[in-house]
Amino acid sequence: MNLSDPIADMFTRIRNAQIVKKNIVWIPYSKIKKNILIIFKKEGYIYNFKHIKNILEVKLKYYFNKPVIKKIKRISKPGLRIYKKKNNIPYIINGLGTVILSTSKGLLTDKQARKNNIGGELICYIY
Repeated sequence: MNLSDPIADMFTRIRNAQIVKKNIVWIPYSKIKKNILIIFKKEGYIYNFKHIKNILEVKLKYYFNKPVIKKIKRISKPGLRIYKKKNNIPYIINGLGTVILSTSKGLLTDKQARKNNIGGELICYIY
C-alpha cells in the first residue's frame, strides 16, 4: 500500500479505533510514528505501545468510557509544510493541548521547543 501521508493515516487509524471503542490499534511501523507515539505516551494520551516486527501495537486510553484523545489533527502535510519560529509556536487550548514539532533536536512538544528556544515544522496537535 502506497500512502502519500503515513502520519495522517496513523491519526485516522487512532480516531477510527476510538469511535468503535477498540482498546488496541495496529499501525505500520516507521521511526517517526514511533517517536510520535513516545510523546503521546509521555503526555498521557495513550497507555502504551509495542513494536512487533513491522507493526506498532498501540493501547488506547479511555476515561469513564470516553477516549482521552478528543482531537488529533495533522498540521504540516507533504504538499504543504508549515514551519514556525520559536516565538510563533501556537498554544492549543491555552497550553492544555500539545503541539508536536520536528526540530533540529528531533521531535519535541511545544513546551520543550519553547524551553529549548527553537522552532521547527509543526507535525500535529492533540488534546
